Amino acid sequence: MLHMNTNAPAPTYGSPYSITPAAAGAEVIVVCEHAANRIPPELHELGLDVSARHSHIAWDPGALGVARKLAHLLRAPLVEGRISRLVYDLNRPPESPTAIPATSEIFDVPGNRDLSDAARAQRVEAVYEPFRAALATEIAARKTALRLMVTVHSFTPVYKGETRAVELGLLHGRDDRFAQAMLAHPPEGLPWNTRLNEPYSASDGVAHTLDLHGCDNGLLNVMLEIRNDLIATVDQQDTWAEALAPWIRATLEERFA
Repeated sequence: MLHMNTNAPAPTYGSPYSITPAAAGAEVIVVCEHAANRIPPELHELGLDVSARHSHIAWDPGALGVARKLAHLLRAPLVEGRISRLVYDLNRPPESPTAIPATSEIFDVPGNRDLSDAARAQRVEAVYEPFRAALATEIAARKTALRLMVTVHSFTPVYKGETRAVELGLLHGRDDRFAQAMLAHPPEGLPWNTRLNEPYSASDGVAHTLDLHGCDNGLLNVMLEIRNDLIATVDQQDTWAEALAPWIRATLEERFA
């Protein structure tokens, strides 16, 4: 069952988030900010062709499948973004230049070029603020039991012509405790090339959700970055989630009892 926002300031944008509920006693909340590549019709596809709109610049392919399975296995609520990060990147604050990018990787985004202050403000109001408020409300309602926030992302295996060897990144913002604990205590036979703060780190501006909704609420937190060629199918997504869930649970129960 999905709880959809019914009070979005710009209704033609549609709801920028959905929430899959869980029991009141859930200790973990899962977030997937870049779950969708939807662009509202009035933005005229941001001037992008089909291949660009379906590529990694518009969303995190495979991340939502992993996040949904992971939330199910952890008995956690899931808060997911329902709009392309090219319209507004939900993991960026309004003042960030990359919140509404005019360029992403090697791609120009014509629909984001030379936006007026009013146009930028409309996207903040229609997309970022409802998502931020919904996640904050979900966390506040669960403050008694909630201990950990996990955000799920994916990244392209080749970026600006450079091949990435890392397969799983464990990222942190101001609080590195959970990422460090996971890295220090991997499950036996972990098959993935796993690294701390790769291929991104907080210096790249990716820790907004972790810091605002995790650190500021006293929650342990970690971002999972998975190489998207490894989670291209439902079976792959399930396999990853089935390996990650007990690792996360063991870290929480054994290292932060």
